[in-house]
Amino acid sequence: MSQLSTAWRIARRELRGGLRGFVIFLICLALGVGAIAAVGSVRAGIAEGLAREGAAILGGDAQAGFTYRFATEEERAWLDGVADAVSETVDFRSMAVAGDDRTLTQVRGVDGLYPLYGEVVLEPPMGMAEALADTGLPGGVMQPVLAARLGLEVGDRFTLGTQEFELRALLEREPDSAGAGFGLGPRTIVSLKGLEGSGLITPGTLYETEYRLRLPESADLDALEAAAEDRFADAGLRWRDSRNGAPGVARFVDRLGAFLVLVGLSGLAVGGLGVSAAVRAYLDRKIDTIATLKTLGATGRVIFATYFMQIGVLALAGVALGLVLGALVPLLLGPVIEARLPVPAVFTVYPGPLVEAALYGLLTAAIFVIWPLARARDVRAAGLFRDMGGSGMGLPRPVYLGVIVGLLVALVALAVLFSGAVTLALAAAGGILAALLILAVMAWGVRMLARRAARRVRGRPALRLALGAIGGPGGETASVVLSLGLGLTVLAAVGQIENNTRNAIAQDLPEIAPAYFFVDIQNAQLPEFLETARAEERVGRIDTAPMLRGIITGINGRPAEEVAGEHWTLRGDRGVTYAQVQPEDAVLTEGGWWPEDYAGPPLVSFAAEEGAELGLSLGDRITVNILGRDIEAEIANFRVVEFGNMGINFIMLMNEGALAGAPHTHIATLYAEEAAEADLLRTLSRAFPNVTAIGVRDAIARVSEAFSGLAAATSYGAAATLVTGFVVLIGAAAAGTRGRVFEAAVLKTLGARRSRILASFALRAGILGAAAGLVAILGGALAGWAVMVFVMEADYAFEPVSALAIVIGGAVASLLAGLAFAWPPLAARPARVLRSRD
Repeated sequence: MSQLSTAWRIARRELRGGLRGFVIFLICLALGVGAIAAVGSVRAGIAEGLAREGAAILGGDAQAGFTYRFATEEERAWLDGVADAVSETVDFRSMAVAGDDRTLTQVRGVDGLYPLYGEVVLEPPMGMAEALADTGLPGGVMQPVLAARLGLEVGDRFTLGTQEFELRALLEREPDSAGAGFGLGPRTIVSLKGLEGSGLITPGTLYETEYRLRLPESADLDALEAAAEDRFADAGLRWRDSRNGAPGVARFVDRLGAFLVLVGLSGLAVGGLGVSAAVRAYLDRKIDTIATLKTLGATGRVIFATYFMQIGVLALAGVALGLVLGALVPLLLGPVIEARLPVPAVFTVYPGPLVEAALYGLLTAAIFVIWPLARARDVRAAGLFRDMGGSGMGLPRPVYLGVIVGLLVALVALAVLFSGAVTLALAAAGGILAALLILAVMAWGVRMLARRAARRVRGRPALRLALGAIGGPGGETASVVLSLGLGLTVLAAVGQIENNTRNAIAQDLPEIAPAYFFVDIQNAQLPEFLETARAEERVGRIDTAPMLRGIITGINGRPAEEVAGEHWTLRGDRGVTYAQVQPEDAVLTEGGWWPEDYAGPPLVSFAAEEGAELGLSLGDRITVNILGRDIEAEIANFRVVEFGNMGINFIMLMNEGALAGAPHTHIATLYAEEAAEADLLRTLSRAFPNVTAIGVRDAIARVSEAFSGLAAATSYGAAATLVTGFVVLIGAAAAGTRGRVFEAAVLKTLGARRSRILASFALRAGILGAAAGLVAILGGALAGWAVMVFVMEADYAFEPVSALAIVIGGAVASLLAGLAFAWPPLAARPARVLRSRD
């Protein structure tokens, strides 16, 4: 106890000397903690917004949904019985036609109660009843982008199916748009009554109905959900309520937030390098003090405790500064952030994300601080008085290494706990540790190469001096390559992944993808549809298949979610088709096909990869609810399903008898020359107004647009890491000022001009930055390759433009930091500097 009190007394006295030398320390911690706290606060703000505005986002206190059908009389009576009001809507895709122009739109048919909550904003301002009223022609509203594509103005006419509508207003905002999910086309809203003459809502066509409920204040959502699932368990009813009004958005925000927090941890790792460098630089300046304390009888434990307490106080200050930064940024930028979000958000101070960020910051600081402190405590006083500093020191004692490993495990465990993504967190932690190890090896390699190159350079003194300084002991090589290299590696990896994904979407897929998907082709229309399409010579091929949709509700007699968790195949409905004979392109991995004359119990061919993820085996039984009817089918075989080829692919393919009598339509994919696509669309749309065409290029454009937002958010996270790396780089340059002053004094004494010394410093900084950039390219390319091949299961191609930018950026950043601290050494007088080293 006396030793700790002595250590604290010494630490407190030294703290009175101010924060000189700890500015970089504080900035590194504050930036890392602030970035993580800000991301967590934004995620919490969105979650709070979703919770508060759940009813408006969903469109009601609760919602019952059905696929391919409207509610039965019994179902509607139950819904009317538990709710004060029920609003009925139908949602589907169709072609909006105006003259010769036609384009895909997401249509919503609504009743007179829509919307139960919130307000639809129209231009010119009017109520929904007026906008959709039938005054000779039923009215409709559509988003401005859709009206612009069709060349429509308010008062013009457009057609859905066989029904003509009048455009009464432009749709500026839907209160429940966030809960509607991702749509391939802009929105059109018309009345349910107006749709009756369109020919679009027929048995077997692809549509969904939703019944939004306004419930009494005393309603128990848990009890209602349980009652709905119990009463209509076999009817395919999907229940949602205001507690999770936009599950897709919430899931996306959680995953993106977790990913950005893990990117922020890489920023903290970079900041940790700066923390470690700042501590080493501080201890170097405290050599005389430490030597004196040891001479007066202070033990190594007292020395360690003294500076651990002192630096611990400063670490708390840095974390506190980061928490203030992380809490203020969302508050100050809240209106800007919310304007770009598809959902409401409530930005205030949330303790949870701040606690999470603080724990990350303190653990990181401890991990990077203990190492230099533990090494310093074991240096002898005599060595310190001889100005040996840290030279000759080996690894810390095993006990300290054990503590560091323990703290590292705790940090990874916290990342797993807080992110909720075990695989992602472990992969990120492993990637950061591997990157640091690789960068350390690369830094050693750069030193060795520079040392050898310095011996061979002739006639270029400035370059030889720069290479000698890079290859010499105690230089800045390790600090620059590690700090700047890790930041650039994260940015390089993001750039490689982003460019490869864009290339896969924008270039590879169109070459192998069909021009259009056609859906809702009625059975009686199929022969004529095929004949009309094949009449065009530029059509390459047409593939068709029966099309139904069903919800996987059970596996081997148990609820599917109990068996397979939250697998994506269980969220919502999935495509189902049938075939009696094995398709030519069906490649089986297990099992065999049923006989051509098979007429027994339902059998299903299941996608091999998805089946393995669900833990399915041959002979297992899958229950699929189709149009309110449960069909239990035995898995007869598994087959390869390649969703990447953009063809007709179904997870489940049943024998024909299993779906006999079920109303259904057909889907077709049409492959044609690009020049023929517009003519084909006009011809087929006129002949078959109920058939919906989905342009593959338009769909790809929507996916690319969504990906752009994700890529931008990830780039911002990587940029925060890079900024931290640049701060560490400045710290390394500042810490090396003392050495460069002595170096400049010796060179001046030997007759070197200032210009040559400055050129040497500049070359040193530029070479180190370029080396860090080259190392980052290697690390980023490896990370990009791993993500593309093993996560996205796509091809990888090295992207040189972003790589070149990384190298140039690293060289420039290092050069600027080096030059900023080059003037004091040049201005120092040699005599004064050399006398102080006597």
